[in-house]
Amino acid sequence: MLILGIDPGLRITGFGVIRKEGHRLGYVASGTIRTADGSLPERLKTILAGVSEVVRTYGPDCAAIEKVFVNVNPQSTLLLGQARGAAICGLVDNGLAVSEYTALQIKQAVVGHGRAAKQQMQDMVQRLLLLPGLPGPDAADALGVAICHAHSGQLLGELDALAPGLSRRGVRHRGGRLVG
Repeated sequence: MLILGIDPGLRITGFGVIRKEGHRLGYVASGTIRTADGSLPERLKTILAGVSEVVRTYGPDCAAIEKVFVNVNPQSTLLLGQARGAAICGLVDNGLAVSEYTALQIKQAVVGHGRAAKQQMQDMVQRLLLLPGLPGPDAADALGVAICHAHSGQLLGELDALAPGLSRRGVRHRGGRLVG
């Protein structure tokens, strides 16, 4: 399975594609989509077109994107949300299912704790994917999103497989929790 991870940004949007075979992860590609200074609509158009091109080039089976966190500056949060929306539109328009993860979830999945620094993310992505060098920070974050999805998606699949048996016992899966 090919997984596309997206780290949205209005100036730089990172992307990373990994291959998941059983429990093994392998590097396919990564990079950035850069927008030129200009009007917001033109920048969003660049993100949409760039994400669409990545999907057409690598043909991923699914995609994951980082959720927006509320920044100190509400204007920055709003702009980041718009960049994220353009990226999601590029994914969905190309027929991909999109999963969303918080920065905390991504860092926990890749580094093991939610307060990891950018350098720690880069180091762990390099190690996990056996890369010859450090990926750039935006590409590393995008690869981290894909790695997080590879681990989380596997767990959700295992829960789905268990669901019928649990259901017969009166246990249901709701909102990420087992309830009985």
